[in-house]
Amino acid sequence: MKHAAVGFRAHSGWTALIALAVNDGLPTVLARQRVHLVETFTYEFRQPYHTAEKLPFAEGRAFVSRMQTEARRLAFNAIRELKAELQERGYSLDRCGLLLASGRPLPNLDRILASHSLIHAADGELFREALLHASARCGLPPLAVKERELLDSASRALRRKPDELTHHITGLGRPLGPPWSQDEKLASLVAWFAMSARPARAAAHT
Repeated sequence: MKHAAVGFRAHSGWTALIALAVNDGLPTVLARQRVHLVETFTYEFRQPYHTAEKLPFAEGRAFVSRMQTEARRLAFNAIRELKAELQERGYSLDRCGLLLASGRPLPNLDRILASHSLIHAADGELFREALLHASARCGLPPLAVKERELLDSASRALRRKPDELTHHITGLGRPLGPPWSQDEKLASLVAWFAMSARPARAAAHT
């Protein structure tokens, strides 16, 4: 069974997903998806903290909790299905890479809802946390790295210059066709990075 990794670049309500394997030191894309992390893909549900801000506090807290549960479930289903699909093709999906924002840990809900900038940060964090939670349930050691640090960190781990990594990642999308945006490129790079990390090292980045 060959090894594979999945990488995520999450947004509010959805994530870019790239699964890849590494052969002879270079990655090959096995799957490319855009996964919805809310059942109803509207602003109300994709921006749960923005929605909670407009509700009485108890209702807002319940709404955020419900959306967290939903996002975790949808993320888990997507990873589980991907894992089964790849297994049928002879690949063991056993690593996960996730891009993080550069913000600090979030405070309690009342303080979040009092700050517009924290509301924006919390909306993104909810869906990233759902992917981490789902990956752990699926037995995938996660490597979580801040987006602004990804290229330098991956360059050191993979022992390739940043320009070389960028060239390889850009080229991965040519045979696939669009979309091959920054979302897919960064999800690919963090998956490749995750392939190079031992479980203990990956855990240190979470």
